[in-house]
Amino acid sequence: MNNTTSFFAKIKKLFKILGPGVITGASDDDPSGIATYSQAGSKFGLVTLWMALITFPLMASIQEMCARIGMVTSLGLTTTLKKHYSKTILYSMMLFSVPAIVLNIGADIAGMGAVANLIFPSIHSIIFSIIFTVMLMFLIVYFSYHKIVAVLKYLCLSLILYIAVPFFTNPDWIKVLKFTFIPTIQLNKDFFEIIVAILGTTISPYLFFWQVSMEAEDVKQSRQLVLARNKIVKPERYVKGTKFVEGNYFRLLIKKMQLDVNFGMLLSNLVMFFIILATGTALFGNGITQIDTVEQAAKALEPVAGKASYLLFALGVIGTGFLAIPVLCGSLSYIVSETFGWKGDLDKKYYQAKSFYIVIIISLILGLLLNYIGISPMQALIYTAILYGITSPILIAIIMHIANNKKIMGEHTNGKLSNTFGFITLFIMAFAAITLIYFQFQ
Repeated sequence: MNNTTSFFAKIKKLFKILGPGVITGASDDDPSGIATYSQAGSKFGLVTLWMALITFPLMASIQEMCARIGMVTSLGLTTTLKKHYSKTILYSMMLFSVPAIVLNIGADIAGMGAVANLIFPSIHSIIFSIIFTVMLMFLIVYFSYHKIVAVLKYLCLSLILYIAVPFFTNPDWIKVLKFTFIPTIQLNKDFFEIIVAILGTTISPYLFFWQVSMEAEDVKQSRQLVLARNKIVKPERYVKGTKFVEGNYFRLLIKKMQLDVNFGMLLSNLVMFFIILATGTALFGNGITQIDTVEQAAKALEPVAGKASYLLFALGVIGTGFLAIPVLCGSLSYIVSETFGWKGDLDKKYYQAKSFYIVIIISLILGLLLNYIGISPMQALIYTAILYGITSPILIAIIMHIANNKKIMGEHTNGKLSNTFGFITLFIMAFAAITLIYFQFQ
């Protein structure tokens, strides 16, 4: 009994330590991610398992850069760009980010509606999409970020379901190890579509903005705690000086952030690995090589869930949708609000940040309207991932430049390891995107 109590106490303590990083990582496995990984497993079996191994250090390094930028500057990524770079770069970033995020919101809402329709076939999926949109508006506008995050952390647990599936399907573990540690590449359009989609849904632009903004908010609160604890009379002088930024307390915060980010990215990649493994054995192994509907994707859970597979799949997708969409909307609102100088963040009340929340409401409405353009939910989810894969390299290049800019980062610029992984990420994503575009014209 004591051991059990101690175990849960440690888990609770870990969840208290973890913050923006674990939410970022878990929201990365949104309905779009689930659809992409399911398509990879069903279409190519275990061939893409190696992607989970290489994307972990790549996405962890980029997210760590974003987190460090937020901590050092105490500003959002868009504000940093606006302050230190030309308007051309600022508006180019918006051009590449905003449409993809809106499409992602719409695809996730459509996916949530489609899986709810699995459980209640008599109710049209559009009705569910409207209900989910209204619920999300209420939650995001009415509750503060810290109240939302307290729930979002535990919604991450819905992703663990996929980890159980392979143990009920008895895969060939020798093959699993082979495809995990020995990369296999097929030189054709379909394969590179999946590669770009996997890269795009794991290293997504909206996660960059979210990570920077959330770390900036967290470090502001930490500074206020330090000021209150030490009864500093003139906080602006203390905050803008070097005492906090170069102090041991700040270094401790950076170490905590790195643990948070690495844990979140590890969780994200672990779930990706097991979704590909689950669909690769349960679907591809049984001749289902193309997923066009959510019903087909749900079949991946039949070996472990039986008749309840639709229910559990629906709960997983809806749970991750509620996890990811506030992150998507928040990211988009930070981009737009900071670009036009509107004040606001997720901890403010609606009347304190009307413009900020109006952007969120509009993004949800636009996302909902995408249900009417005639693209199936599965197609929309995968197209979103591909669009991210094509646009991410530009944003990664901008983040790399900021993270190496001493005028912005001071002594906290990238080290050699961060730059190495950053350049590798940039090269791989750019190469995959260019190769995909090449195959489109063949």
